Amino acid sequence: MTEQNPPANSGAPGHELSDLQPKNIALFGAVLAVIITAALVAAYALFDFFYASVTRSRPLPSPLSYSREPTPEPRLSVKPGDELTAMRAEEQKILFTYDWVDRDKGIVRIPIERAIEILAQRGLPVRAERKDRAAAEKQSRQRKGTVKR
Repeated sequence: MTEQNPPANSGAPGHELSDLQPKNIALFGAVLAVIITAALVAAYALFDFFYASVTRSRPLPSPLSYSREPTPEPRLSVKPGDELTAMRAEEQKILFTYDWVDRDKGIVRIPIERAIEILAQRGLPVRAERKDRAAAEKQSRQRKGTVKR
């Protein structure tokens, strides 16, 4: 029989000579670099073309768009204490002083304390409809003779 594991011819380490050649590896790298560069140039050209076409078809911006937009409401107060004091002074003036509302029609604003006094003296106003109905009921009771006192 023949031997299954023949001995190696030499004991020195080496490499297989049928592997890839450096020339083919360099050629593959160069072709890959050219393809990547071509893809980048094509992508840049496409983006530039599409940007230019969109820019040409877009309407011109309004001249008002260049001005600064006003701050949306509610705006912050620079001196909130002063504004509150001024608002309360105006409210106090309305509540506690006499003033003309409409001089032509004779409408006057009176202080709230005086308005409460007048309301307590005269009472709340009643609709004319209720007065007529109350008077009609009183007359009907008088006719029947059942007036309550």
